[in-house]
Amino acid sequence: MPKKYFGTDGIRGRVNDSKINGDMFFKFGLAAGTYFKNLKKVKQTAVIAKDTRLSGYTLEPALVSGLASAGMHVFTLGPLPTNGLAMLTKKMRANLGIMITASHNPYYDNGLKLFGPDGLKLSDNIEKKIEKLIDSKINNNLSLPENLGRVKRLENATDRYLSILKNNFPKSFSLKGTKIAIDCANGAGYKSAPKLFRSLGAKVYNIGVNPNGLNINQKCGSTFPQKIKSLVSRKKVNLGISLDGDADRIIVCDENSKIINGDQIIAMLAKRWKKKKILKGGVIGTLMSNYGLEVFFKENKIKFVRANVGDRYVKEKMQMKKFNLGGEQSGHIILGKFATTGDGLLVALEILFSMRKGKKASELFKNFISTPQVLKNINVKDKNIINSIKCKKAIKKSTKLLGKEGRILVRKSGTEPKIRIMVETKNKKLISRCINLVKRSIN
Repeated sequence: MPKKYFGTDGIRGRVNDSKINGDMFFKFGLAAGTYFKNLKKVKQTAVIAKDTRLSGYTLEPALVSGLASAGMHVFTLGPLPTNGLAMLTKKMRANLGIMITASHNPYYDNGLKLFGPDGLKLSDNIEKKIEKLIDSKINNNLSLPENLGRVKRLENATDRYLSILKNNFPKSFSLKGTKIAIDCANGAGYKSAPKLFRSLGAKVYNIGVNPNGLNINQKCGSTFPQKIKSLVSRKKVNLGISLDGDADRIIVCDENSKIINGDQIIAMLAKRWKKKKILKGGVIGTLMSNYGLEVFFKENKIKFVRANVGDRYVKEKMQMKKFNLGGEQSGHIILGKFATTGDGLLVALEILFSMRKGKKASELFKNFISTPQVLKNINVKDKNIINSIKCKKAIKKSTKLLGKEGRILVRKSGTEPKIRIMVETKNKKLISRCINLVKRSIN
């Protein structure tokens, strides 16, 4: 049975619409708090962080109220990258971590990402159990007055998160003499990212560090890499780093202003980790991972397995296969040796650590040639149109046209009212033809 509220990455939607409003966030908090509180007899703790959206000021109090009403003690952390929230959930031995964010989406969207005490995103099974509690009678889950939770602000959350990150590397690791350009997307990493790299001695040029509640991801960040490309060109830096709204994605730019996506970053890390005998098992990618990456792994005798799109599914397959590296082309990269979810700051540190002996980024990322790939997002009223006979026929025809020289992937967005069409082949004319075939079938 499909989930009612949760998508591929938590809960997400337009603010003050059916799911994303104060009333529903109270219910989400009450339901999640009730589920986790009932796992043990004693009163439990939840930690909450958020990105910089204006709507966070209305949604966070409602969520906190729901959790406290369930009898959960709550620590609020303020703006913090998603993996910072995951790391502190585990470090503080909290029962539950909730990130208020809509990731790379525009300011008018918001949502939730939920983490268990192990710092991992919740399974489909747990999300379904929470959904049942959301729709149950509120009075069944409200605590008695003497059992209500308490709420406290944790002022040093950023410093604690950065300390955990730096402890993953040798104390001798220094960025002195390194010039870095960083675009924080006016999002959750706007304080922590520049502070991290400066604390290691780097000269940092930063943009996207002036959030006003409405400019998160607005023509900046990992979904708009032209911004970091321009800054790298102007400042002549060693590396450009571009994060998304909750800093769990990273796209980088080499010293020549060439954009490096998640697939190229994963290839570099896998090759390096294999050489250092750090890589365990192999690499988990997704259905969107470039075919060129797959060929690269075959040539380098590195096992490669595809998971469904979404970093949660990547992590689940990493656990299943006991692999310690995985990620997505979009820049969600999970370094299983250090973290439980994607972290742009952590990946940036690993890249910079790889460059510490004077190696240029352009040399580091010269691993494979990407197969031409185009992704088209089509707005639709009903995502189930993907199951129509007309759409299926278009996909079948496109698959036949591509033959063994390419592939097509048509899927529903897990977080937006869109159908995503991806076509990959060296024949660029065929890419347009196949996309248009499917597009006409769903319009």
